[in-house]
Amino acid sequence: MRYLTAGESHGPQLTTILEGVPAGLELTSDKINKELARRQKGYGRGRRMQIEKDQIQITSGVRHGYTIGAPIALVVQNNDFKHWQKIMGAEPISSEEQEEVKRKITRPRPGHADLNGAIKYGHRDMRNVLERSSARETTVRVAAAAVAKTILSEVGVKVGGHVLEIGGIKAQKRDYASIEELQDKSEASPVRCLDEEAAEKMMRAIDEAKKQGDSIGGIVEVIVEGMPIGVGSHVQYDRKLEAKLAAAIMSINAFKGVEVGIGFEAARRPGSQVHDEIQWTKEQGYTRRTNNAGGFEGGMTTGMPIVIRGVMKPIPTLYKPLESVDIDTKEPFKASIERSDSCAVPAASVVAEAVIAWELAAALLEQFGHDRMDALKDAIERHRQYSKEF
Repeated sequence: MRYLTAGESHGPQLTTILEGVPAGLELTSDKINKELARRQKGYGRGRRMQIEKDQIQITSGVRHGYTIGAPIALVVQNNDFKHWQKIMGAEPISSEEQEEVKRKITRPRPGHADLNGAIKYGHRDMRNVLERSSARETTVRVAAAAVAKTILSEVGVKVGGHVLEIGGIKAQKRDYASIEELQDKSEASPVRCLDEEAAEKMMRAIDEAKKQGDSIGGIVEVIVEGMPIGVGSHVQYDRKLEAKLAAAIMSINAFKGVEVGIGFEAARRPGSQVHDEIQWTKEQGYTRRTNNAGGFEGGMTTGMPIVIRGVMKPIPTLYKPLESVDIDTKEPFKASIERSDSCAVPAASVVAEAVIAWELAAALLEQFGHDRMDALKDAIERHRQYSKEF
């Protein structure tokens, strides 16, 4: 199962094409739109979220509410494109019209893809880079992952996420009885944080950053329950599922770090306080006394909850811009200012859920490989029973 995305931040639309989704999966635009709405929420989002009311259009691969096994095409229209038609249009323009296009960007913004991408592709107008490198692209990644989440739900796998830290303010651990409760509590918070006291401090920190024309980052956590034992593989580096999840987290715009389980804390403990002791009962099969490994050993799932965290740096588009160099004149200037958020960590939590959900669904299909949902469900259930009795 795979997907590609296309589209620019201020282009006419964003598109993704999914291939390999089994037939017989119940799928409606409402399910996808619910995930898109979650991505647009969050304290600290910018004015763009008021302009765009992301709604998905399913243009192929689904008939009468069910997937048919053909490629699925999903489209989200950019409402803001009406203000950018001349600047972002696909058709050639005259030299006179080129003079009218006032938004040529020659001053790269520190922390963005602007300069590197311009050098790589030979662009003298760096809008050609920033339009595609924008986090707006995650809209259709979340849409694709809504399909993956539906697959996971059908086979008893649940995904949830929340915010652990924003601007140096750390949430205290809060208990929850299920992934559903985790999601309910995080959804109720403007910053998707389970610790209400910390959430208030986070919002004040976001307000202060906005007031100062600055931005702040944070840490998000994704938790997955219900993955069968042994998904992934130890036999080749590129088949280790844990590595694929780490790469997925790092593929999110502005993410600069990832850890699984206790992560870097493992470096500070002796082995006796790191490795998870194995237990077995007739009812549950194999479980672990602890889950320091975060649901993985040897690149494969252990059957314990998957716990993975990602670090998001502050968004580099600032209203008090940093110094840069104009690529035409080579003179120092303040970097260009584009409309942006003061903090996108709560939204990034939703994106993190999305990329993890996609990789897990793809891994299940790779391992149990079926073209029909009923056959996939049967195969996974047989494997669960086999693992319990092994």
